[in-house]
Amino acid sequence: MRINAFKAAKQFISRFHPKCDAAILAGSVVRGEETSKSDLDIIVFDSKVKASYRESLYAFGWPIEVFVHNMTSYKDFFESDCERGRPSLPRMVSEGITIAGEEIVQSIKREASSLLDKGPQAWSEQTIKVKRYFITDVLDDFIGASQRAELLFIANTLADLLHEFVLRTKGMWTGSSKWIYKALKNYDLTFADHFTEAFDRFYKDGDKELIIKLVDEVLEPYGGRLFEGFSIGKC
Repeated sequence: MRINAFKAAKQFISRFHPKCDAAILAGSVVRGEETSKSDLDIIVFDSKVKASYRESLYAFGWPIEVFVHNMTSYKDFFESDCERGRPSLPRMVSEGITIAGEEIVQSIKREASSLLDKGPQAWSEQTIKVKRYFITDVLDDFIGASQRAELLFIANTLADLLHEFVLRTKGMWTGSSKWIYKALKNYDLTFADHFTEAFDRFYKDGDKELIIKLVDEVLEPYGGRLFEGFSIGKC
């Protein structure tokens, strides 16, 4: 049987990183969303480490994902995560609980929270135009395709592109995998459920109409679908 998550994390640090400067336990176990397949996400800060690294192992009855940083490498990850609009490490740090190095953890938490509160960099008009074009392109494939196997993967791509467009045009952070719904819910619960219903309807019975309507509703304030007249890289 698994021991308590926090106790396991403390034992892990004591055995594998006893001289680290600080450590944080993050992930589903600290959000109250633990499942039978949940692992422990542990972030280690160690000034003696030359370069950041990640490793996975089993210990103390848990699968453990370890993210090891020195006192500057995490800043690069903060920056790159925020540039792509998906703040994985800042979110983990912000929501995590301290295992070791309370003072250092609180300082890094303040950095993470400041970035999260600031939100992602606003998209330019040109970026919005490019995103409209690619969403339109995938939507056309979705409308035209008849093979169920093809449609499943087209729908997946469309969901990812559409959720990104909705959130980034609203100055919100995006997600991936299970975080797509979480990110949409953080923006607007009603819209998140509307989004989910549209794709659920398609996956259940092949009905495309709700997805097509959803895409048009999302794109309409920005000029709607875009194909004719679009150009990129032309001199």
